[in-house]
Amino acid sequence: MINRKFVNTALAERINRPGLCHSLTLTSRWFIAAISILLANYSYADTPEVNLAAAAKTSACYLDGLDEQLQCGKISVLENPKLTDGKRIDIHFAILPAIKNTHPGEALLAIAGGPGQSAIENAAGFNRMLLKVRQQRDILLIDQRGTGQSNILSCDDDTTELLSMNDDDIDVIAMTEKCLADIDADITQYGSNSALKDFEAVRKFLGYQKLHLYGISYGTRMAQLYMRHYPEALLTVTLDGVVPMQQSVVAIGSSIERGLNVLWRDCKSTPACQQQFPELADEFNKVDMLLAKAPISQQVRDPLTDELSDFLLTRGKFSGAIRMAMYMPNIRALIPHAIHQAAQGNYQPILGIYTLTADSTGIAIGMHASVVCGEDIHRITSQMRKDAKDSYISGNMLEGLEKTCQAWPMPSESENFSEPIHSDIPTLLLSGELDPATPPNWGALAQEKLTHSKHFIAPYATHGVAGQSCGNDLVAQLVEQGSVKDINGECLQKDVRRSFYLNANTVEALPVVKTPTDIETTAPANTAADKE
Repeated sequence: MINRKFVNTALAERINRPGLCHSLTLTSRWFIAAISILLANYSYADTPEVNLAAAAKTSACYLDGLDEQLQCGKISVLENPKLTDGKRIDIHFAILPAIKNTHPGEALLAIAGGPGQSAIENAAGFNRMLLKVRQQRDILLIDQRGTGQSNILSCDDDTTELLSMNDDDIDVIAMTEKCLADIDADITQYGSNSALKDFEAVRKFLGYQKLHLYGISYGTRMAQLYMRHYPEALLTVTLDGVVPMQQSVVAIGSSIERGLNVLWRDCKSTPACQQQFPELADEFNKVDMLLAKAPISQQVRDPLTDELSDFLLTRGKFSGAIRMAMYMPNIRALIPHAIHQAAQGNYQPILGIYTLTADSTGIAIGMHASVVCGEDIHRITSQMRKDAKDSYISGNMLEGLEKTCQAWPMPSESENFSEPIHSDIPTLLLSGELDPATPPNWGALAQEKLTHSKHFIAPYATHGVAGQSCGNDLVAQLVEQGSVKDINGECLQKDVRRSFYLNANTVEALPVVKTPTDIETTAPANTAADKE
């Protein structure tokens, strides 16, 4: 994404939630909105009878957004396990220690999304979400190889002309090749299965006998792979914003189209929104078609410097801003107003949404490419290609992804990689009805062969149910009880929707101000006091 901070730290913390990469092509600072989108020689001791996350294996540390002392550490692993004398990389982890550690042999491993997000950088968000679990168990965060502090595969770029740049002119293949040339790593070793071995190595190194898993978005793929390869290490699993093994993440394009339709439906069924924006979908199409002919250039106030700047609004920036805003309830509430204003020729609200969401994912671009190009690109079907032709968003994403993977030589995973997970581990699946990336039917698909599972759909949540609702309480209940039997999702029915903004300032309709022609012109008779 765009490496530029347009929002203050507090706001950035609220919107930077771990989740599925907001676009599932090579999501980077270069690609802005359109293509802006899963026997090693490890250094660990034998698994002891109790948790050994002690000073000998960790050191005190502090993480952004948390003012308490935590424990951090790393293990050294072979980048390529087949090369016994080959390059080694460090896999970093952090422990949010239990408030009262009544289960020292257990921890909850929270797995970030993306692919390409750092779990450690999202420590504050995980801490808020999993605070009830943390009362009695450690929360373990691991920066997956290629992300965060674990030999990150990132790409530098120049964003000095961010507002005025034309993203339609970007040469995706050339930019990807440049990124590849600048990375000092064997990119073929940064897929999900390679990273899974690191996760298990960290568990053994720290001496946890069992893990509970919480995976969000792409993190649900990692959690499912853990269920497949190391079931003996797991007690419970929560999949939040589910990416089923059977589904290529490239299919997110159609999910985004669904998210737009849900947005139109929500506005239409909300009297105030319907009254204020009665033609919302038509206005979106109007702006989209206008930008399809040519970008629009306008002078605006730069949200960072407040200086007058040239803003080139392209079709990709427009659709990307709307798309990414749908992930976050607080910004989703701004979309109708922004679309309506754009249809009237005022693009400042779209600029605001664009800059609010521009750097909200923290994706490690190289790791993202290694995962998607090795695990998803080869699963594109003829039907997916056909559907993509009918949608600018889907088509643009697919084209960008294919160009990216053309320049990113990642071997494809075997066919059995995409087989559904067959498991009797107690598993909770959470889906948001308003989710523009991982719709509820993806959760149902993942549940196909999970024999001890429950799937709940939160009607008012977008992406990441546990962070927006009582879903976090359900996670804590699963961990404490070790069973889905008594878990009831009724609390998810509580309406936690954000009211749509009807204007630039409030969610309430502004009173009608009388114009001079509306004001009564009959003046009162003069009195002595009126005369000088």
